[in-house]
Amino acid sequence: METAKQTVTVETTVHAPVEQVWAFWTQPEHITQWSFASDDWHAPRAENDLRVGGTFVTRLEAKDGSFGFDLGGVYDEVRTHEFISYTMGDGRKVEISFIRQDNDTNVIESFDAESANPVEMQRAGWQAFLDNFKKYSETAK
Repeated sequence: METAKQTVTVETTVHAPVEQVWAFWTQPEHITQWSFASDDWHAPRAENDLRVGGTFVTRLEAKDGSFGFDLGGVYDEVRTHEFISYTMGDGRKVEISFIRQDNDTNVIESFDAESANPVEMQRAGWQAFLDNFKKYSETAK
């Protein structure tokens, strides 16, 4: 019996203009600074071909060397400073909206949940990435 897909949404408001938020989200030199959920992980490498049909990959590794994996996908839609959608390697869909609010940016990320882990665990993990992004975006220049 097949279970219905569940979409999970996480969001944050970054106290930075949308142009800066977009750059930090999409440029590999910035992605490697925030794309991990906790301080015991890091992202030593990122590649990003930000266009429809383009691919991206970010290498995530535990700092102690015990585990690592590549997170990647193919872009389905890109609207500069507004919206990105992509399909992950396992076929799940992700959408990210960047909403300008004066000098702040609301970032809303929705993703298809996978079936191996509880939805709340997935939500917490994706929110941790987003919280790390917010922290980086508000302190980096």
